[in-house]
Amino acid sequence: VQLQAFGGGFVQTGGSLRLSCAASGGTFSSYHMGWFRQAPGKEREFAAASWSAGRTYFADSVKGRFTISRDNAKNTVYLEMNSLKPEDTAVYYCAATRHIPTIVADLYDYWGQGTQVTVSS
Repeated sequence: VQLQAFGGGFVQTGGSLRLSCAASGGTFSSYHMGWFRQAPGKEREFAAASWSAGRTYFADSVKGRFTISRDNAKNTVYLEMNSLKPEDTAVYYCAATRHIPTIVADLYDYWGQGTQVTVSS
């Protein structure tokens, strides 16, 4: 499975961005999809996930501000980010796994290249 994330950019505090992650080479509907992020000098952390059965899960830090959705017909997962804060600044990665629904990065098999999100104060 190949993943390509895009949609990052520069936004002011309180703004919004929508990230997209397009998948190819696999049966997208069977994959659990996750979004992770990594800020400079910090470890990669979980942000949001969309399990194949339709359930979603969010990190506490983004809950209520971020929404994750998927379009299985387009093989794409989206991350809608609202009320952005400077601490949301990071490289955002999408990832896929067929094993179990998880928020653990090491359990994801496939990763996109990352897209930079910068939120100014």
